[in-house]
Amino acid sequence: MSEENGSAPLTELPVERPKSRGFLRRNVLKSPAAAIHPESVPLPPEPEKKERPERPITNFVSGLLSFLVIVLFLIASAFILAQRQISAPGTLIADKVVIVRGSMADVVDQLEREGVTDKGFLLTLYWQLTGKSSQIKGGEYLFRKEASLEQITETLVEGKSILHSVTIPEGRTSEEIVEILRSSGELAGDIKETPKEGTLLPETYKFARGMTRVQMLEHMAQDQAKLVREIWTKRAPDLPLSSPLDLVTLASVVEKETGKADERPRVASVFLNRLRLKMPLQSDPTVIYGLVGGKGSLGHGLTKAELQQATPYNTYLIPGLPAGPITNPGRAALEAVANPSQTKELYFVADGTGGHVFAETLEQHQKNVLKWRQIETDKPADTGQVNGPTTPKATTAPVAAPDAGSAAKQPSPAQPASNKPKALKAPAKKKPGTDGGVDQPAIAD
Repeated sequence: MSEENGSAPLTELPVERPKSRGFLRRNVLKSPAAAIHPESVPLPPEPEKKERPERPITNFVSGLLSFLVIVLFLIASAFILAQRQISAPGTLIADKVVIVRGSMADVVDQLEREGVTDKGFLLTLYWQLTGKSSQIKGGEYLFRKEASLEQITETLVEGKSILHSVTIPEGRTSEEIVEILRSSGELAGDIKETPKEGTLLPETYKFARGMTRVQMLEHMAQDQAKLVREIWTKRAPDLPLSSPLDLVTLASVVEKETGKADERPRVASVFLNRLRLKMPLQSDPTVIYGLVGGKGSLGHGLTKAELQQATPYNTYLIPGLPAGPITNPGRAALEAVANPSQTKELYFVADGTGGHVFAETLEQHQKNVLKWRQIETDKPADTGQVNGPTTPKATTAPVAAPDAGSAAKQPSPAQPASNKPKALKAPAKKKPGTDGGVDQPAIAD
């Protein structure tokens, strides 16, 4: 049909494309324009989205674990850093002694004030976290130069305080021992009651600052009781002693009679032999103790009147042992009495060298006394000293002799048997008495 009659040209009419049916499409004719512009490839179908179920517990645990991991990492880092600080050398420039006491805060303040550490906060935190705060012990401690916080803590926890010492010489009375303890500035408290004589053991004692004087006396008494029990059980057989108290009493006399250790068993033998024969001991130190009561010395030589003064300790007038110990004997004197030398000697007198010369018979003893008197006579007048070394404990020599006809009978009391080398002036010589005894110079204590 032409344009003239109103119809469109055949070539320009749209071509209707048949629709494909089923899965297969038939090829159809395309216009040139359609051939140049192919159809777009269809998009693949979108996958179906499935909704996840909510799990609150799992999510919480997962978050918590992540948080804990972070916290643990921070704690481990802080611990490593703190450990380095705790083990690092401190600021103390030299060894120092510090007395610490009080609460944990007080102790830390004292350590900072004394310059032992400048990390008080870290030290407090360290003690609290490790439980050391309840283990800190007060006392007097030596902190070493550049001590770390760890070393400071070990020192305070172990409680190994600085130990001081007090020495109690052998042969001191209880009154004298109490005065020694009172003079110690490291001991605390006072002593209200003096212990009984012979109940304390002379020794060097170690103690920490702050120990009380009463505690020290109790310690000394316990040591003495233990030692006496041990020595009493190991004593020689057939001793003329009935109890441990007798052992201590005679040991106290031996202690005052000689200061030479090797003489103690021999001096003990003399007194034990006299006890067996029921002879008076005639020991000057016992007389002196009875006069002054253990509170000091006479300050002069014994006089005849003092020797005749009746006291429970005057062994010139009473038979056997004195009423009790006259001092606190040491171990050596106790052992000497428990296991004396095996002799028959009954007498001894000073020899001028700090020791004594012994005799079995009165005749020999009198000769020894004359020698001693000659030594006293030859003594330099300007110094008042005998030739040779002396000892202040070399004091007495018993001289009583048995009555004629019987060595077992108790003799009458004789005059003092010796003189201390301290005498300033040679005493007058006297002839032997009619009772077989011999007047001797009085001692100077």
